[in-house]
Amino acid sequence: CGTLFCVFASHAQERTYRFSHTDSTTAAAARIWQLWTDVDNWKQWDKGLQSSTLNGAFVTGAKGSLLPDIWPRSQCVLTEVIPGRSYSFETRIPFGRLVISRTLVEKENKTFFTHTVTLTGLLRKVLGKRYKAMLPAVLATIQQLAEEQ
Repeated sequence: CGTLFCVFASHAQERTYRFSHTDSTTAAAARIWQLWTDVDNWKQWDKGLQSSTLNGAFVTGAKGSLLPDIWPRSQCVLTEVIPGRSYSFETRIPFGRLVISRTLVEKENKTFFTHTVTLTGLLRKVLGKRYKAMLPAVLATIQQLAEEQ
């Protein structure tokens, strides 16, 4: 494609908007991992999702789908899973991509959990600002759920 639009769209895809948020809990890392790997119930702590599914086991390469509250259903794939420690998944967003990485670290009798969000494409900043504003509440809900059990 040699049109100006294609050149612009290609360039926009390469730029990223990235941010992260970390919270901590007295709950064991295994409890956070349990919440994270229960894909069907992500909507319980991620208010930006209407539904989510995973086809098969929670392993690298597994595919599923997400139905966010602001765009149509999209396919997702687990791009890296280190059991009990971290995982990443990727999905398409309108005119770009969304990558979510989640990591766990245990130290000093606490579990620290981090969500990192990377967006590419034309809507990266618009969507990024929205997700960045939501992220502290998402992690606070995870903390609350982890500590309830």
